[in-house]
Amino acid sequence: MASRTRHPCTIVIKLGTSSIVHEKTHQPLLSTLSSVVETVVSLRQLGHKVVLVSSGAIGVGLKRMDMASRPKSLSGKQALAAIGQGRLIALWDNLFGQLEQPIAQVLLTRGDISDRTRYLNAVNTFKELLSMGVVPIVNENDTVSVSEIKFGDNDTLSAVTSSMIHADYLFLLTDVDGLYTSNPRKDPLAKQIEVVASIAAIRSQVSTNTLGSSLGTGGMETKLIAAEIATGAGVTTIILSSKNPENISSIIEYHNSQRSLPGTPLETRSGRTSPTVEPSDPTTPTLPRPPHTVFTASILPMRDLKSWTSHTLFPAGSVIIDSGAHSVLSRRESGGRLLAAGVHGVIGAFASGQAVRICIRRRAEGSEAGTPDVAARMSAPLETRPTTPTLVAISSISSSVASLEPLSRSISSTSLADFGSKQAEEVSEADVVEVGRGLANYNSAQILKVKGLNSSYMPQMLGYADSEYVVENITIRVPP
Repeated sequence: MASRTRHPCTIVIKLGTSSIVHEKTHQPLLSTLSSVVETVVSLRQLGHKVVLVSSGAIGVGLKRMDMASRPKSLSGKQALAAIGQGRLIALWDNLFGQLEQPIAQVLLTRGDISDRTRYLNAVNTFKELLSMGVVPIVNENDTVSVSEIKFGDNDTLSAVTSSMIHADYLFLLTDVDGLYTSNPRKDPLAKQIEVVASIAAIRSQVSTNTLGSSLGTGGMETKLIAAEIATGAGVTTIILSSKNPENISSIIEYHNSQRSLPGTPLETRSGRTSPTVEPSDPTTPTLPRPPHTVFTASILPMRDLKSWTSHTLFPAGSVIIDSGAHSVLSRRESGGRLLAAGVHGVIGAFASGQAVRICIRRRAEGSEAGTPDVAARMSAPLETRPTTPTLVAISSISSSVASLEPLSRSISSTSLADFGSKQAEEVSEADVVEVGRGLANYNSAQILKVKGLNSSYMPQMLGYADSEYVVENITIRVPP
């Protein structure tokens, strides 16, 4: 195997609670944990860098306190996590120590990486640990997490970690060996899906609400969400059984042999070439395919900053855009930048630099969502026109969002003041649909002042203009 791998991989392996402790007795599943440790050490010996995302702190805490089930209160869960986390990392350290493999504990919350500086510090810590030959063991810091800063489950945490370190593979170890059309425990006709190219398309073909243990917080649905995050960041994601972690090496070898063409290495999101194999000998038998489901990585992955904005930040409010801006922002060449001309309104109060949802108005019956009646607007006096001008997308100009301009340009100073001071109509979250996320360059009150205006008016309205864009680093998730 060592001769086949020409370039080492960065690998993230996620192990759920049901794979770490017994669902009923809460005893650690030592055979599974030992197999995982041996697999990780074997991967390290082949030159791969490995990060382990481990659940189980609350489950271990339950055993220590001889409790039958998880408490319902947040404080109860946090207390058990505090009790169990130390014992869990000690267990990992003992097992890895038997094979002389150093480890490090990394506890994260979404709040820890919501600040860009702290996020980069976490990335640098991961890089340094991996360069030292250490295996970082990551878990959510449940002791201090609240709903606003929780990742929600460790499937999501593993996907965000994969994105942070530009991993090549994310392995989600669970109690089944892949994604099935229905619950394989109950349906003998359930079929395994081997390759998923579109997660949106596959949702209607599979059952995701029947799997998961009483101790865990996930299930197959959370794995689809994690796969969506990771593949969008360029990480090949694989679901396989935690009973056979040794298959990880075989799976990597199998995909290398399937994907590699002589003289044509695959490109990854970080710009380096992915692991390739030497041109195969026609007499060499085809490698067997270990049981698993693979989610193929996006060929146009999000760059780091957009991935950070989309998946690690808790949005503080919403910016409502019209359909023209939505259409343009959906194009990759837009650069993910929004001018005030494309803004219809805001919801909530937020500061500059905070993450915001990008939303459109829900489609009214018989009309296009977010598109006002142009004739009525342009025939009305300026004082009575709606405050979002009609937008025109000029395809011949690069940076498509920057090309959106209001039709009416001759606005007097008095009219301009009236234009910006008009109160936005009452709009609630129920009236809009989230289509993406971005980072606000101005606070909510300032964006309200300049919504619908040409960028040249921003200094006059705000007294300054640090940027002509009101929101940047936008990732559109829902196309027009």
